[in-house]
Amino acid sequence: MARYTGPACRLRRREGMKLFLKGDRCFSEKCAIERRNYPPGQHGQSRPRFSDYGVQLREKQKVRRVYGVAEQQFANVMARATRMKGPTGENLIQLLERRLDNVVFRLGFATSRSEARQLVRHGHFQVNGRRTTIPSMVLKPGSRVTLAEGSRSIARITSALDALEGRAVPPWLEIDKATFAGTVKALPAREDMTLPIQEQLVVELYSR
Repeated sequence: MARYTGPACRLRRREGMKLFLKGDRCFSEKCAIERRNYPPGQHGQSRPRFSDYGVQLREKQKVRRVYGVAEQQFANVMARATRMKGPTGENLIQLLERRLDNVVFRLGFATSRSEARQLVRHGHFQVNGRRTTIPSMVLKPGSRVTLAEGSRSIARITSALDALEGRAVPPWLEIDKATFAGTVKALPAREDMTLPIQEQLVVELYSR
């Protein structure tokens, strides 16, 4: 599946907000948003005017880029959210939040979702005692994510856990640093989302 491999900072400037794609850099003054808070390109500093469709499209692209999901993959998640009971927008956010790569990031094993995705693909994590390499796996309440025994000395992971004090673990997750394990305690609530995402705009886009 094709995946964007260009500059991550360009995506942040395009969406006009921090997407936390570069780990520690996003929390420093070196973040592109801090230095050039306008869209990239020749006409970046002009004032663009968006139609209703343009606003909805930009919101969808922002959500996709935050979670690192490809276009067709996102459409599949949206279709699944539509079939579920309850508000489609909240279902969408819940499904994206419960992805294994996002849970690994939220638990503090990685400094970015892209780093978490790579760690999962390389087989560094187990879900309920079984090794998995599928970043898009959607976890259920009660699922336990454990760092493999042979991966607990990796410097990048240990430094990410040491830096966990700087960002809180969401209340629907629980981390046990002593055992290098985390648990999904419940479904994520909408108020647990810290990024300014307007999921209703995405729902409206797909309902056209």
